Amino acid sequence: MKIGILKETINGEARVSATPETVKKLIALQHEVQVQSGAGNSAAISDEMFKNEGAEIVDRANILKSDLILQVQAMNSEDIKLLKPHQFVVGLLEPFNLGLKKQFSQRNVTAFALEALPRNTRAQSMDVLSSQANIAGYKAVILASDYYKRFMPMLMTAAGTVKAAKVMVLGAGVAGLQAIATAKRLGAVVEASDVRPAVKEQIESLGAKFIEIPFETDEEKENAAGLAGYAKPMPKSWLDRQSKLVSDKALLADIIITSALIPGREPPILLSEATVKGMKAGSVVLDMAAGLAKDGSGNCPLTKADEIIDINGVTLIGLTNLPSLLSADASALYARNIFEFIKLLIDDVGKLTVNQEDELVKGCLLTIGGELT
Repeated sequence: MKIGILKETINGEARVSATPETVKKLIALQHEVQVQSGAGNSAAISDEMFKNEGAEIVDRANILKSDLILQVQAMNSEDIKLLKPHQFVVGLLEPFNLGLKKQFSQRNVTAFALEALPRNTRAQSMDVLSSQANIAGYKAVILASDYYKRFMPMLMTAAGTVKAAKVMVLGAGVAGLQAIATAKRLGAVVEASDVRPAVKEQIESLGAKFIEIPFETDEEKENAAGLAGYAKPMPKSWLDRQSKLVSDKALLADIIITSALIPGREPPILLSEATVKGMKAGSVVLDMAAGLAKDGSGNCPLTKADEIIDINGVTLIGLTNLPSLLSADASALYARNIFEFIKLLIDDVGKLTVNQEDELVKGCLLTIGGELT
């Protein structure tokens, strides 16, 4: 079987879907691997490094003829038009993007979106969202600290004492928990909030204070419990209380990291326009949901996708692809994830197969036989 590794074309995407490590493993399984020339350059992987592990370096047109095509983000429409029936495509293929799904189905392509992988113990080694969110949470704090004009830890010097930075993290999923851990390692005083009460213990185990917003109705409790690791949209009553408490604490914070997402929905507003404008000059807000709202904002309505702006002396960072800023490690983790997943698509004689009895395969399957799933 021929496996092709595409070079990413989306502006700012520096990751690659395979590394010399995973290429070596694929070739050991008796597959032919072709890599588009320059695919790994932005992740510090040269063509020569791929060739040393047995890959063939070819142009894009040849990659698009492969039996199985691997990528990070979805290929463009012109590439999709060149695909042939029964090819397999795997990557971050935006499962809620109906237009993209239709393009793949029209070419009779079998496509898998790794974002849709069910969250269970068996899926952990393939969980690209978690691996990339870990990187994003770390980088969010590092980037915010670069724009913060003071020290992160408390320092005692002959010239006096410098207070530790106060960091608030809103949303304690994988990215939020990594942001908490990173901020603590840098010596900050950290508070964190999440709608899900189950994460309180995790937040406190990292040395942060949990900002608790009591539930007053059964609906609030049910929605907070969430589904598949994500909270459901919360009622207005709870959101109003959360907004008031967060706003009060935001006025005292030096750095705020927001990371609340609900798959297939607009990101919730966690920081209002008024709150950001009321924060002290020199503060930094990094919105990890930037670009996911229809207007390009995120957890804050003032956020502008892929821009860093100043709001009354407050720096608001809206970069949309934080993992790409650490492209070497992000690629290494992504490549391992995708390697583990594609093993589910290869039968005992090395041919591509779709076992829809496997919940992981079925969960990621977007199109097959010209049909949407």
